[in-house]
Amino acid sequence: MTKRIFHSICIVAISVFLASILLFLIVLYNYFSEMQKTQLKMQLNLASQGAVKEGVEFFEELDISDYRITWIGRNGIVLYDSKSDSLEMENHLEREEIQQAFSEGAGESIRYSKTLMERLIYCAKRLPDGTVLRLSTAQNTLFTLAFGMFQPICIIFIIALILSLVLASRLSRDIVKPLNELNLDHPLEYGYSEILPLTRRIAAQKCQIREQEEELRRRKNEFEAVSTGMAEGIILLSEKTIILSINPAAMRLFSADCACVGKYFQAIHRSLELQELLQNARDGKHAEIVMELNGGNYQFGASPVFSGGVVSGVVLLILDVTEKEKAEQMRQEFTANVSHELKTPLHTISGSAELMANGMVPEKEMAKFANRIYIEAQRAIHLVEDIIKLSHLDKGASDLKREEVDLCALAEETVQTLFSEAEMSNIQIKFSGETAFVYGIRQLLEGIIYNLCDNAIKYNRPGGSVSVFVKEEEGGVKLLVSDTGIGIPKEHHERIFERFYRVDKSHSKEIGGTGLGLSIVKHAARLHNAVIELQSVPDCGTDITIHFPISLYKNFTQS
Repeated sequence: MTKRIFHSICIVAISVFLASILLFLIVLYNYFSEMQKTQLKMQLNLASQGAVKEGVEFFEELDISDYRITWIGRNGIVLYDSKSDSLEMENHLEREEIQQAFSEGAGESIRYSKTLMERLIYCAKRLPDGTVLRLSTAQNTLFTLAFGMFQPICIIFIIALILSLVLASRLSRDIVKPLNELNLDHPLEYGYSEILPLTRRIAAQKCQIREQEEELRRRKNEFEAVSTGMAEGIILLSEKTIILSINPAAMRLFSADCACVGKYFQAIHRSLELQELLQNARDGKHAEIVMELNGGNYQFGASPVFSGGVVSGVVLLILDVTEKEKAEQMRQEFTANVSHELKTPLHTISGSAELMANGMVPEKEMAKFANRIYIEAQRAIHLVEDIIKLSHLDKGASDLKREEVDLCALAEETVQTLFSEAEMSNIQIKFSGETAFVYGIRQLLEGIIYNLCDNAIKYNRPGGSVSVFVKEEEGGVKLLVSDTGIGIPKEHHERIFERFYRVDKSHSKEIGGTGLGLSIVKHAARLHNAVIELQSVPDCGTDITIHFPISLYKNFTQS
């Protein structure tokens, strides 16, 4: 702005100066022209009086180097000329000033020379005898006058230019200085009346901007509060996939930090699948993909953000579907396992019944087939009951009564019910412990002890042993079931509590069971906030410890 004001002042000053010089030359030229005409007329009057009294002899005695005197007769013939031979001159009757003199008594005219550098002024006067006396003189033109004054004009122009530059610089600085020192926080405090409308508008816009900033800050804080607490990842991208915002969940997923804001999305991940997903969103389409990342399965959803009908950004929402995928896989496996486990006893029952119905079973074998049908039917019933139990546990078992249970007494009772089964398998089962109370669901606690002991007997060796121990410890109650059985390889430790999972399927078929016992144990322990600890060495045995927290009893007694 300072430069524009400076240039404007300089242009105005120079223009005014040049216009003034031109006007001055014109006025000065006109003034001297009029003075010269007046003087020429005075000289003509004096010359005419001399010509009347003395004739041509009067002109021969005069020093008339600056003037030209011409005497013209009534017929236009030149009688005398001070500069040329009168006999060689043409007739002057048609000259303008001569005609005016004949008709009006006096006349004048102006004619330019061939070079246009000067002009000739003619004044004529009719004498009493009817002849005309004419005086003329040369006068410089305006161009000649300006050319003659070129040097002083240039000097004056340079001085004026320097003054204009200095004054323009100071004036532009003085004009802009108050604007540069304008306090934008309080624009109305400035007393520059010429810009008062501007300062008022600045103040109004500043107030509006302040309100908009507060609104944006409030919305930003709300968005950050919501996105920070989200388990899902969310990333806001510009139309060029520059990261505008990223929440902590997305940072953890991509191993990024806040420094990635303002960078391209490719800086934190270069997957071609995600690039195609973002491109679809930039084209105005919603797109989703599920891909594996950092050992988990994630669903990426990209949605375009429109502004004025044009895509101005992209919202990338990231959902962790690992558990969902696992649950779906487990559901499929569970369905397949249930179908498989039920198919075997049902086929056996169906086949045996069909043989019996067709009379293909000898009388002496009839009891054997009936017993087989009974055993397989019981197997199917136990499987269905275990499935129902698991479904019940999945729903939280909220209909079951919670009470104070002596875990030691309950474990002892359960062990006694398994004495006959252990004796049949040539397994020694023993119990030891001390009184320890747990506030929980008696049926589920009994199921935990029974399933652990039943597995310890089934997967033991002939002549082996099973030990059950209950003790109150610091922070809770401990239940330990230990056996000297075949053990579990370490690679199976993580999965033995899954439904229908068997370490050795061939061995499991021999000993029977539904394959849901340990799953029931896991779900029942979870409902009691208990922690399961597994220690097992192949061919040496297995120890399964369940720690019931003391807070379990306190929380329920307080409630």
